[in-house]
Amino acid sequence: MADERPRTGRSVLERTRAETREPDLYSVILLNDDYTTMEFVVQVLESVFNKGPAEAFRIMMQVHTQGQGLCGVFPWDIAETKAAATHDLAQERGFPLRAIIEKA
Repeated sequence: MADERPRTGRSVLERTRAETREPDLYSVILLNDDYTTMEFVVQVLESVFNKGPAEAFRIMMQVHTQGQGLCGVFPWDIAETKAAATHDLAQERGFPLRAIIEKA
């Protein structure tokens, strides 16, 4: 009878398992400034971040009173796209509104 096990010499056979993991998440945060209007901030929150009017107003007031407000938590590529869209809209309208990205 022949031994049907694979011959590996002295090495060890390993079984590898593919592990899937969730992507890292990043927070997009709007920063307050003295020039951007509250109406424009609400407009950005509704159009870029898909917030309803009440939620957009709440976040805008948080930005206004506390200096910053959380717009959402996303994977890196989506967070980067939303921050860039915010900057582009603000630049088109002549506002200095900024959004930063932080690891959640």
